[in-house]
Amino acid sequence: MFKQDLKEKYPFLTEYFEQGLKNAFHPLAHSILFYGQDISAQYEFATEIARLLNCKEFKNESCRCLNCNWVREHQHPAVLTISKIDNKPSDDTSKTVISIAQARMIKNSLLNTSDYHRVFIFCDAKMDGETWIPLGLNENNFHDETANALLKIIEEPPGNTTFFFLTRDKNDLIETIISRSQSFFVPSYKQEDKNYSIIEEIFSDYPNIERKKFIDLAQALFASSKEHGSEKVLDEIQNLLAAILKSNLENNICKTKIISDIKSVELAKQMINNHINPQLAFEDMLLNITKN
Repeated sequence: MFKQDLKEKYPFLTEYFEQGLKNAFHPLAHSILFYGQDISAQYEFATEIARLLNCKEFKNESCRCLNCNWVREHQHPAVLTISKIDNKPSDDTSKTVISIAQARMIKNSLLNTSDYHRVFIFCDAKMDGETWIPLGLNENNFHDETANALLKIIEEPPGNTTFFFLTRDKNDLIETIISRSQSFFVPSYKQEDKNYSIIEEIFSDYPNIERKKFIDLAQALFASSKEHGSEKVLDEIQNLLAAILKSNLENNICKTKIISDIKSVELAKQMINNHINPQLAFEDMLLNITKN
């Protein structure tokens, strides 16, 4: 059923979902939550399951039926990605969130019957040049009001309907979504860059950086981001904090601060993904990290 590369990386998950796809008496849950650091892998999993749910012929990796081709080309009329930049109603002016208008659109679409298995994949997303990149849901791009507007159809969907929610940390989602979904951890097999040479000098006084220096440091980070990119700079700050954390595991006070500071870096990433000026995001992050 599943593509061979997914089977090799995720033998337990592919076996579990294949059994659900084959067993009419124990079908897949109608709401599935994937969490972990590799959102692209989660998205690949969700779209592959959507393909198999809609396949009318061989249900294997090489099938070239119309439904399989549509899903591979991201053109299937019943398999929709729902993000802040995908599948918005024509009158929806929101740009940084999955909106209530999108929730309303989904509910209205489910009032009609369909010969297809309808799949809605919820994630955040951004464009990097011409490349579409999936990102994780969180409270900033998937507000409680929108999630709550979907609860009834998630809890009691019409037949042949499946929802997927993709996030780095499942606690970034509202509890009522978590409780109505079957959750699966998707491990990351990406080769992670642990380097932090770009920001090491800027953060040389950590954890005792004085509050009065936060503007200068934010400007230094912003200047570095122009050369290396904001995401690279923030990744290196997280790498540095993770390295310091590993050497302070026995110091609970220090450990608590570092974990809090890592979350501040993650928040800065979310701000930038939501089109907030990077320098403002750096300043906000450093206000949380620096000491009075």
